[in-house]
Amino acid sequence: MKTQQSPLDGSAIVYCEGAFNTPNGKTAHGLVRFTHRYNVVAVIDSRYAGQDAGKVLDGKVKNIPVFASLPDAVAKTTDNGTPASHFVVGLAPDGGRLNPSARNDVKQAIQLGLNTDCGLHDFLSEDDEISALAQKARVTIRDVRKPPARKQLHFFSGKIEEVSALKIAVLGTDSAIGKRTTAWLIVQAFQNAGLKAEMIGTGQTAWMQGARYSLILDSLVNDFVSGEIEHAVWSAWDQAKPDVIVIEGQGSLMNPAYPGGFEILAAGRPDIVVLQHAPARKEYDGFPGYPMHSLRKQIDAIELLSGKPVVAITVNHEDLTPEQIPAACKEITAEVGLPAFDVLLHGAEELVKVLKSKR
Repeated sequence: MKTQQSPLDGSAIVYCEGAFNTPNGKTAHGLVRFTHRYNVVAVIDSRYAGQDAGKVLDGKVKNIPVFASLPDAVAKTTDNGTPASHFVVGLAPDGGRLNPSARNDVKQAIQLGLNTDCGLHDFLSEDDEISALAQKARVTIRDVRKPPARKQLHFFSGKIEEVSALKIAVLGTDSAIGKRTTAWLIVQAFQNAGLKAEMIGTGQTAWMQGARYSLILDSLVNDFVSGEIEHAVWSAWDQAKPDVIVIEGQGSLMNPAYPGGFEILAAGRPDIVVLQHAPARKEYDGFPGYPMHSLRKQIDAIELLSGKPVVAITVNHEDLTPEQIPAACKEITAEVGLPAFDVLLHGAEELVKVLKSKR
């Protein structure tokens, strides 16, 4: 994926100590792959120090070096003429909490003069010590997951029915399975095909990647979740006049800790659904002993709830070799009768041909 030439907010060091290339590093992964908001100049994870972040993640060089520590990253990026203005917490641990070691690194980043963005549930701006350090250093803290004031939130109104663009929901059979990355790839493939497409971000990472129409679904008061989804979709349609709107999913309908997707089906009212699936994954993310429901059952649940069809499966190739992926896609098609694509490996052009036929 390509980033724009002029980032919205400047150059960033992405912090992912101990979690890069694991499910708990998915925010960092998104920013390495693509972001309009920052020019990512470094990643921190001592386990991969000296390597290229894109090469570690996807086998593709991105010219984003990985460093063992924040001082190393600051010194080297400054020497290279790409000094960072931002320190971005790229961790996405279960429960969204900041561990003590990471908190110390945040404090160090602030003392080094870096504006700090964090998408976790622990709000740095409400930490007295960190807030005082930021004030002294004259840097900004942004808690991306901090919800707007309730007076700014929207209640569901039904205006979603005005939206005439093709609405596609990218849901998943589990959390941390690649829904957001797939959604961006679909948006970009539509754009490359000459159609106007907009992404509806529903989590902190999509906002960090620069999605213009975003909400942080899991930080909202439940009464306003449907209204905020509707408002984001309607605003994208009203302001950008797109041909296609792609809605990023959250969690999965049947994940015990991260149940999600129903609100998107109910309020976003997609016309069609793309379902992201990891065929080698047997248990729900982070919960051994909770076997994943079958792909067929998950498709049936989505279609029963929404009355709309799942039209394609996109494959997360974790724990599969490149040689195994074509066979895995064929097995999915044989099992559920739907085309299957690995869009991260092969691009979304063939998938978009399928989706365009549903307009």
